[in-house]
Amino acid sequence: MNIIVAGDGKVGQAITRLLSQEGHDIVMVDTNRDVMEDNLQQYDVMTVVGNSATMATLQEANVEQSDLFIAATSADEINILSCLTARKLNPFIHTIARVRNPEYTQQLYMMRGDLGLSSIINPEREGAQEILRLLQLPGVLKRETFARGRVEIVEIRIPEKSILDGVYINNLTHALKGRKVLVCVVSRNGKAFIPTSETMLKAGDHIFVTAPVAVLSYVLKKLDVTQKKIRHAMIIGGGRVSYYLTHALVDAGIHVKIIEKDLARCEHLAEILPDEVAIIHADGSSQDVLDSEGIAETDALVTLTGVDEQNVIASMYGNAQGVAHIVTKINRTEMTGMIENLPIGSMVSPKELCSANVVQYVRAMQNQAGAAITLHRIANGRAETLEFVINECSRHIGEPLKKIRLKKNILISCITHRGKTTIPDGNSSFELGDTVIVVTNREEPILQFNDIFA
Repeated sequence: MNIIVAGDGKVGQAITRLLSQEGHDIVMVDTNRDVMEDNLQQYDVMTVVGNSATMATLQEANVEQSDLFIAATSADEINILSCLTARKLNPFIHTIARVRNPEYTQQLYMMRGDLGLSSIINPEREGAQEILRLLQLPGVLKRETFARGRVEIVEIRIPEKSILDGVYINNLTHALKGRKVLVCVVSRNGKAFIPTSETMLKAGDHIFVTAPVAVLSYVLKKLDVTQKKIRHAMIIGGGRVSYYLTHALVDAGIHVKIIEKDLARCEHLAEILPDEVAIIHADGSSQDVLDSEGIAETDALVTLTGVDEQNVIASMYGNAQGVAHIVTKINRTEMTGMIENLPIGSMVSPKELCSANVVQYVRAMQNQAGAAITLHRIANGRAETLEFVINECSRHIGEPLKKIRLKKNILISCITHRGKTTIPDGNSSFELGDTVIVVTNREEPILQFNDIFA
């Protein structure tokens, strides 16, 4: 596909990296010539220097022959105007705008058609929603939901002396007292792989486990993963992610304290957030500040400053003070391999969440029938989980799985049939209308359900 990406910030670069890896022809547009030259060397893309909201720049980027235009500059208004201009020049082009200002949220969804927007992305809001999901299930490092909430895949780190340390996959059900779960992916020493029945789990492994929600709750309790319910949360950093997250936490009955060092931002937050939110004007990277504000007594710590190193250090200090649940925002995902085993709790990258949603949209454009309805990247992007709905074009309907050949490094992890979710075995099959969860760590993308078969 021919795709134009306008804006060369963190989100624009993340989108470009993922889409170029999937073989699309990318044109990047930005006003910064030096940055464009760096990208020309880093990625196999074309570049255009200019304002993406002008017709001349978009025509130079060949918008008339493009399939998709993504506006991800730092200015919401430029993104909206760019999409309007792109649609004017090419009425058939799909457009995606990055819009972060919460004041625009309601009217944009009402006016999407008038503005020529196919989709809207908001990394900060998506990051806040991901953090909320993690805080609702304390103790897990990652949490992905499928099949309208009936299926979850959670990331767990196996601690020392765990009942899973030294257990082979084929003995897992016995170790869990008959509860059937599936380990979809194991992340070990910076590598992610789909385990076989002969794989031995080890302390320090990050495992991605799936099961029906009721079974998963039992298993997490058995593994001493689930912590007490969160009643107090401390947030370091008062940016947009904090704004969205705080509203959600207050609605959930959780008391929130925000520590922000910029006075003007504190005053603004005090105006737009509920009165019960405590806003502290102080440096959240200071040990004295954290101690005086009661970090040792809080149930959850969420570090959301714009500096990854500050987030990591504050999270490590929170862990040392016994905070039960910690979430750390990471912008530079190239760091994750170095820090994934540090005691910083769950790692969340808003730009990666947003980029994965764009990739899902692009794959659906390529294959309208049979495309994944949900896509999540796990194990720091080294694997994917995809949700498909079986339709008339799906192959092997009604056939036992033991008779079906899948491509290498692909696993069918769950099948939901008429609202009931099962972990499949060789005798299981899928039927028309079923939801099927597929896990893969292949480099080649899975564009539609039939791509999983050999």
